[in-house]
Amino acid sequence: MSVVSRGPGAAAIEQAAVLLGPLAERGRPMGELTTYRVGGRAALFSQPDSVADLERLAVAVGATAIPVVVLGKGSNLLVADSGFAGLCVRLADGFARVEIDADLVRAGGAAAYPVLARRTAAAGLSGLEWAVGIPGSVGGAVRMNAGGHGAQTSDFLVDCRIVSLHGGAEHLVAASALDLSYRHSSIGPYDVVTEASYRLEYGDAALSTARIDEVVRWRREHQPGGQNAGSVFANPPGDAAGRLIEEAGLKGFRIGSAVVSDRHANFIQADPGGSADDVKRLIDEVRALVAERLGVELRTELRLVGFEEGS
Repeated sequence: MSVVSRGPGAAAIEQAAVLLGPLAERGRPMGELTTYRVGGRAALFSQPDSVADLERLAVAVGATAIPVVVLGKGSNLLVADSGFAGLCVRLADGFARVEIDADLVRAGGAAAYPVLARRTAAAGLSGLEWAVGIPGSVGGAVRMNAGGHGAQTSDFLVDCRIVSLHGGAEHLVAASALDLSYRHSSIGPYDVVTEASYRLEYGDAALSTARIDEVVRWRREHQPGGQNAGSVFANPPGDAAGRLIEEAGLKGFRIGSAVVSDRHANFIQADPGGSADDVKRLIDEVRALVAERLGVELRTELRLVGFEEGS
């Protein structure tokens, strides 16, 4: 379903489209850019390839106050069937470089975490092997402080470069200033991570590659494939969201074209050609039933775009 450019935001969308010219595309399907592969279109879509492009975007955002979603690899995001009445920004390949200088690694915000894991392992650096299991971008991983297998991004992050689409200037931010905690940072919705630096340890390339293979094997054995965005809910302190959902008897629970995975209860699958709104309804129902049956309030770590607030 397409975004309908009417209502209070229509003028901002039209003005932004004029200001951005060929830097913006109208009506780009967002669902196909996510691992859920369901959902509607963005009113405007832009794929900046340089800091200069981002500065131009910031001018348009400042002039129009158009809503913005910054999209990485789309592995932690669900877009409503009605789409997003704003500007979707996704970094182009100009931001996907990976540079290794001794034990310091610099990676562009669009670089894929699995690529970063394999590149650093091959260079004989240890620390990011677990990142092969994170199907996201460097920018998204920094923003969410992504982690797995007993480690997280904040364990190795030195600093990152950010362009604010509310200000435009690129600035360097130390990891200590990002308020990093479990699946959280202070990086805001209008902030674009253009680069991140990591300090790793010298290791053995063969051992690191074996560890990567182990992580890949574990994921294949314990997590479902298909159309999903990984863990929907953050783990409560001292517990696991998947265990709680399973204890509540919700494995295999379905609403329309969305179902709680039989393999891992914290994964919600979308059927091919399914509905993002079905996924959202199932998320809400699972949260309500876990609270009702077990007395635990689950918090989503999945980003929801285009849905009515409170729906």
